[in-house]
Amino acid sequence: MTPQNITYSLKRTRFDEHYCPCQNTRLTTNFANLARGSRREQNLRQTLDMINNRFNALAHWDNPAGDRYTVELDIVSVHMHFTAGVTNTLLPLIEILSTTVIDHHAGKRLPGVVGNNFSSYVRDYDFSIVLPAYNAHRPNFSAPADFGALHGKLFKGFVGSTVYQQTFIKPPVICLSVSSSRTYERTGHYHPVLGYEYRQDEYSLTDAYFQKMGLRVRYFMPAGNRAPLALYFSGDLLNDYTPLELISSLSTMETFQKIYRPEIYNANATAGATYQPSLQHEDYSLTRIVYDREERSRLAIEQGKFAEAHFIKPYHMLLEQWSAHFAD
Repeated sequence: MTPQNITYSLKRTRFDEHYCPCQNTRLTTNFANLARGSRREQNLRQTLDMINNRFNALAHWDNPAGDRYTVELDIVSVHMHFTAGVTNTLLPLIEILSTTVIDHHAGKRLPGVVGNNFSSYVRDYDFSIVLPAYNAHRPNFSAPADFGALHGKLFKGFVGSTVYQQTFIKPPVICLSVSSSRTYERTGHYHPVLGYEYRQDEYSLTDAYFQKMGLRVRYFMPAGNRAPLALYFSGDLLNDYTPLELISSLSTMETFQKIYRPEIYNANATAGATYQPSLQHEDYSLTRIVYDREERSRLAIEQGKFAEAHFIKPYHMLLEQWSAHFAD
């Protein structure tokens, strides 16, 4: 089975105050978590207000009233198709977020960044099924040598696909929380948009996982933020993207992290020169947005099992053959 036997397709869903998760969306997707319950529209409206306010605070030049820009968000659902040996099988693969910047002064729509949030059925399988099983009887935590290899190839296959190249202008940038198992040191490097750069003492398992996806990582703390963000990218992060593109990602993902990880990103104290993130930190403020973190952890296991039952096991041989022929 060659790489030509897998193709990808995209579906866009607008993330706004009227957003409802599609029937086949990953329920662990963070924006799906926000869009359920009696406060769903209020949750979504407040989230979008936070994103737009943060964007205008970071894009402050020629913006004296702080109302020049709004950010439009689309959830991009990626499906994979087997086109040999299986009859047009359609399998959900990943979901990412695409931003568009609306410049109300200039009357323009500007492309933002694709990537941002990142969710994946296969990643749920790797972290919630494979990793616990591998470490069940081991005295020291570790990961299998091939951990994340298939997922990395599937992601690189998508980014290199015709559908990606025809839809998006630039490679993706994924923006995540820093790891609570690592220590970060502030460097002397300051970027006018991204802020102070940090470096960590050792790469995390997530960093290694994203490296297999072809993505490097750098850590920056924008002005006014409480903690650094982890930015995963290929190419040249500082020169390949415009300031407004970078701000579209920062404002979006900083807002989500304030909701998901308030102990880190909505802390009442700012990260210092040496910083150790902690989800046990107690000096933080909550947003008014309802987010069920316990439900997300439970669903990650359930959806890892779903990926195993409906993707990994039935197509094991096909995936092995495809992976063996895949050229990075």
